[in-house]
Amino acid sequence: MLLLSRLAENLFWIGRYMERAENTARLLNVNYYAGLEVSGRAREYWTPLLELTGGESELRAKYGRLDARSVSSWMAFDRDNPSSIASSLARARENARGLRDRIPSEMWESVNRSYLTLCFENGDVLDRDGLFEYCAAARDASQFFFGIAFATLPRDEGWSFMRAGQMLERGDNTLRVLQSRFKDAAAQTERADPAGRTLQDQRWVSALKGASAYEAYRKRVHTGIHPLKVTEFLLLDDYFPRSVRYSAENLHEALSQIDRHHPGAHPEILRLSRWLVARLQYARVTDIVQTQDPSIEALLGDFNRVGAAINAAYFEEE
Repeated sequence: MLLLSRLAENLFWIGRYMERAENTARLLNVNYYAGLEVSGRAREYWTPLLELTGGESELRAKYGRLDARSVSSWMAFDRDNPSSIASSLARARENARGLRDRIPSEMWESVNRSYLTLCFENGDVLDRDGLFEYCAAARDASQFFFGIAFATLPRDEGWSFMRAGQMLERGDNTLRVLQSRFKDAAAQTERADPAGRTLQDQRWVSALKGASAYEAYRKRVHTGIHPLKVTEFLLLDDYFPRSVRYSAENLHEALSQIDRHHPGAHPEILRLSRWLVARLQYARVTDIVQTQDPSIEALLGDFNRVGAAINAAYFEEE
């Protein structure tokens, strides 16, 4: 049981770390190039991203400034930042290294290649204007890894734990992006000048592009970029694979598959994940944004409770 618990935990965290590397790469890439179009607003453009990923005080202590270069380095290459692309890939590789005899060799080769290619880069990437290629390579590495897993990994408990980690991370990230956007919008409500409105519109476009949702949104919604419509799409769309609802439903499905191997062993996990799915199925976007029943913070707490329950049930057992 202890060995099984260790293997399950490794696969769960591989799913989370590979998804985290991809999410960070998407956000950094979109934010970096959008910021180039907003000269003279470096602080107000980068601060929301740091609030989303954390670490502003650590960044200032290390770099002494907050600008495009320091934030890009912090989020891309810096191993002192546990959420950076390099840190996420390195942790995914460390978890995979202990499973080399339990996962398909192509999966190990994929994550190891990504580690060797991306985790030893530094500010030279910025000097040669290579951040786009770096972030694209990190995004592609994650998608390639999960594609190999989809094609080769048996649909047993290991697959379900990895899928649960991936979906938990994805839903959490999308909620944090929306939380950051609404917090930023509230701080800018008194600013009614055209430049301020343009900046807010750009940030909502960035939220869509950071989830690779811009084209899907424009196909579904024909009334332009509207914060409530963007929020509804990223929260509640039941067909878009990076929406919060889709993530919650797939998280519950993965946990249900695990439960089928151990019927009734941990009913609390399924109760929590089923409750999360139900809230997202029956809530309207106005319930979440205006009446806050449930609020984005409450939904984020639900995801965190599911993650804590998984850890307590499967990874801390004697």
